[in-house]
Amino acid sequence: MKICVVPRMSAGDLRQLPECDVALIGFGYIGDVDFDSELSGRSDKFGEFARLTKRSGCAAVCGCRTDSRGLKRKSAAVAEGGKLLGITDMLHVVDGEDLKSGAYLGLYKLGGYKVGLCIENDLHFPENIKSLSLCGCNLLLCLTENVHPISPLLIRAYAYLYGMPVVMCAGGCAYFADVTGAVITSVAPVTLFSVQPRNNYRIVCTRERGAFPNDGADY
Repeated sequence: MKICVVPRMSAGDLRQLPECDVALIGFGYIGDVDFDSELSGRSDKFGEFARLTKRSGCAAVCGCRTDSRGLKRKSAAVAEGGKLLGITDMLHVVDGEDLKSGAYLGLYKLGGYKVGLCIENDLHFPENIKSLSLCGCNLLLCLTENVHPISPLLIRAYAYLYGMPVVMCAGGCAYFADVTGAVITSVAPVTLFSVQPRNNYRIVCTRERGAFPNDGADY
């Protein structure tokens, strides 16, 4: 599976993506988008993004800042083959940020794989990542506007602990964390990562008390 990361190109600069299965594009391509303007036809940012995937013959995930009648969110738009598949919003708003939180995790079938989404603050909440892994996520894509020193460490830990590769677009950088714990970083305008999703599992047994009337008395 080939993943293309484009951290900082605008819509005017990016007309065609290189050959890949899924592209991860930073917040500069779509930028700020107003849903009323999109629905009325005064703007066509989501449409242009969808057409980019048709021209390039791939799926793509792109960061954006959405405005729904004054309710502002950080979001990720998802498209494949010329069709807009959905918009996923950041779930967690921290310390009084002037944003609204989203309502659900993003998990999409892209390029034949289950791809999970993680947007900015959500990277600091491991229960989100674990939930996506339990739902069969093959690859996690993360989007943040700025690079935080802790972010590469977190994606490395998540890839290792939850058994799925993680690709991140953070500021002007691209990151890839493998399930072995290896991390690759790139500051190139366009970076291609070769990813091999796996479905390996371990059997983990635990003992819990309660809920069953005929539980065992042994240790």
